[in-house]
Amino acid sequence: MEVSEAINQRRAKRMFDPRPIEAEKVIALVEAMRLAPSCNNNQPWRVTVCREPESLAKAKSALSKGNVYATKAPLIFVIASKLEDDCHGLSDGRDYYLFGCGLAVGQMLLRATELGLIAHPVAGYDPLLLKKELGIPEDQVVIAMVNIAYHGTDDSLLSDKQKAQESVRPERKPVGENFFEGKWGVPFKA
Repeated sequence: MEVSEAINQRRAKRMFDPRPIEAEKVIALVEAMRLAPSCNNNQPWRVTVCREPESLAKAKSALSKGNVYATKAPLIFVIASKLEDDCHGLSDGRDYYLFGCGLAVGQMLLRATELGLIAHPVAGYDPLLLKKELGIPEDQVVIAMVNIAYHGTDDSLLSDKQKAQESVRPERKPVGENFFEGKWGVPFKA
């Protein structure tokens, strides 16, 4: 699959098939994150891979009600990091750890798509409960929870709104709204 094809196909679908994901595919997702770019090669991401029943149950216990569909996920990545794990305090106050983790997750999302999987990052979870349940150190910031599965057909855990979103790609902003040509506010021209 071409990268452009994975970009076009990638979707945060919610109808999960609970069947286990093969070990070689889990390894491929880990490898995609491991090889992601980072400032000075610091690799700030710390990923707790939940695929055994006990760790999956603990991770799922932290999901918000709006993400109940993710309780079917047979694989969850919990991404954490901290300021000191990457370039920080640069001359203008920039801190890179969140950016580096985002790059790693983005690269993994595309690899998941290529492998025929859904990888759906969510922000709807209790990070303090995740830290407690998964033994994540207090000084870490839980940045994202990525629920990973094959696409399923059972929509019984989806709200009506989520069902409608499942079949249609969400609208994207027009390019000129968030891409600028040479100066902030000047719409980008192709």
